[in-house]
Amino acid sequence: METRLGELVERFGGQLQGDPDIAIAAIAPLERAGPADISFLGHSRLRAKAARSRAAALILAPQDDAEVAASYAGARIVTANPYAYFARTAQFLLGASKPAPGIHPSAAVHPGARVDPSVHIGPQVTIEEGALIQAGAVIDAGCFVGREAVVGKDTHFFANVSFHARCTIGARGIVHSGAVIGGDGFGFAEDKGVYIKIPQIGRVVIGDDVDIGANTTVDRGALDDTVIEDGVKLDNQIQIGHNCHIGAHTAMAGCVGVAGSAIIGRHCTFGGAAMVNGHIEIADHVHITAGTLVANSIAEPGRYTGFYPIATNAEWERSAALVRNLGAMRLKIRALEKALKALESGSAAQPQAG
Repeated sequence: METRLGELVERFGGQLQGDPDIAIAAIAPLERAGPADISFLGHSRLRAKAARSRAAALILAPQDDAEVAASYAGARIVTANPYAYFARTAQFLLGASKPAPGIHPSAAVHPGARVDPSVHIGPQVTIEEGALIQAGAVIDAGCFVGREAVVGKDTHFFANVSFHARCTIGARGIVHSGAVIGGDGFGFAEDKGVYIKIPQIGRVVIGDDVDIGANTTVDRGALDDTVIEDGVKLDNQIQIGHNCHIGAHTAMAGCVGVAGSAIIGRHCTFGGAAMVNGHIEIADHVHITAGTLVANSIAEPGRYTGFYPIATNAEWERSAALVRNLGAMRLKIRALEKALKALESGSAAQPQAG
């Protein structure tokens, strides 16, 4: 899509230095951008590279503008957050590349499903009875949308997404290939060593502006719903267990695992491969570092870490042996403290020489 710089500034704000009629067709990195591209300066250390760029226009912060402008001849959009401005510009430029509305002849759409005329349905898609696909949605090849499921406006399912019965997702969602939304939660009752399956009859309810990565799974609730609030961002290969509740604008990196019935607050972050126990609660604005096991509830905002620093195998074995013996050492220390206290008491009780 081609647009004018002036139109970008009208949409997203910022201060334009240069000709508003300059046409922009794409976003490109500083070193590769050409006369039809716009680029951005995300960090001050790249000022010299920005000044040499051949881009038609740059997005940059006020503190970088003067130095870059001394050498750079193109137009500039000055804004407080160039990275966010770049993201919005990229969304706008890519927006016009959506596939054309229509239903591919090989798709199986039940007559009882409601599909807005502006929706794109790709090859080999299955949409079951009672499903609702709202305006502007894109359902790519091989996707499955179950009975009475709801897909919100302008939401995009990439190829081979499974979105099971009665699940809902709001507007402007993105679900990447291989994701499974609404599979059964891991619920079994044990009786004399035999596991009896508990039917999972809840839903997955997903808000607006949620991104879900490739091969991520979000299990449906057992009785109540699994809830993903607005603006949540889930990376690839994440597991969200049944009946979890993930607060708005929380972000999780790849391979995070959240066990069933965990309640996670808003604006939290989880580094890659972090693990969260089930049936615990995590407050708003909690930040969990990569590889951390969250075993208990967290009531206070802050940054939390729970892993042992890497070491050589021999050093780790020595440390593990010490950790294993900490209980016995604790008992010995307590006994020594008692003995020392008794000695001090006895010494204090002795009459002083006169």
